[in-house]
Amino acid sequence: MRANANLFWILAGFFLFSAVLYTVWSLLYYGKVEWVGTVALTLSTILGTFLAFYISRSHRSQGGELPEDLLDANIDDGDPELGHFSPWSWWPIALAFGAGLVVLGIAVGFWLAYIGVAFTIVCLVGWTYEYYRGYFAR
Repeated sequence: MRANANLFWILAGFFLFSAVLYTVWSLLYYGKVEWVGTVALTLSTILGTFLAFYISRSHRSQGGELPEDLLDANIDDGDPELGHFSPWSWWPIALAFGAGLVVLGIAVGFWLAYIGVAFTIVCLVGWTYEYYRGYFAR
């Protein structure tokens, strides 16, 4: 985590340097500040600083190095499996299609959003109960 925090501090410094350079360059070239780029680079600096500060504080308060940060750690030193992944499932693709249909319905015609919501609910239920019935039941 220390390496991640250092990378975010470096990234924040880079964005700060870029924001100052961009602002000075636009002042010299155009005679005025180009606000879109200046604000975007300044907000990127703030985001990098927030992330670096949070990761630094988390690293300091964790009470030691994590197994992921040690060079001599074994795979078994880390946490056990946290979830379940099913590479054969088609439900996530159908759910993405349903969500896309909802967004398209909001943008094009609201009647399409109703169909998308119904399809999305069917896909959520199907994905939830995929491991309770059929071939993959546990």
